[in-house]
Amino acid sequence: MDALFKTIIAGSGAVITFLLGGWTNLMTVLLVFILIDFALGVTLAGKNGKLTSREMWFGVTRKLGSLAIVAVAHMLDTILGDAHLIRDAAIFFYLAGELLSLTENAGQLGIPIPSVVSKAVEVLRGKSGEKIDTDQTHQ
Repeated sequence: MDALFKTIIAGSGAVITFLLGGWTNLMTVLLVFILIDFALGVTLAGKNGKLTSREMWFGVTRKLGSLAIVAVAHMLDTILGDAHLIRDAAIFFYLAGELLSLTENAGQLGIPIPSVVSKAVEVLRGKSGEKIDTDQTHQ
């Protein structure tokens, strides 16, 4: 059983390295933002009486879709010179979206948002090179 566990861990590491170009601090931050946003979204949906397995599945699928696009961005980087420029831009884009979504969810739950965090959303928007639609409801 121990050998099977080690094989699964090693295989997972190889897949992550291949698909995402290794694990960086940016990936760690993105994963933490995704997990916090998901937890706040589930909490908010529960509070509003809208928590269903279908909604949760849709939320998980959206989060996995974000990671899939990061993998696609990494693959583009590999054919353009392996500089991680496209991957990092994609990560900054999703970081900005996740931060915006989790601050919106936290605000709706009555959790006060420090102004420095709100300003960080603006900084990440600039780094992503994209304008984020603040009228969208994220989960």
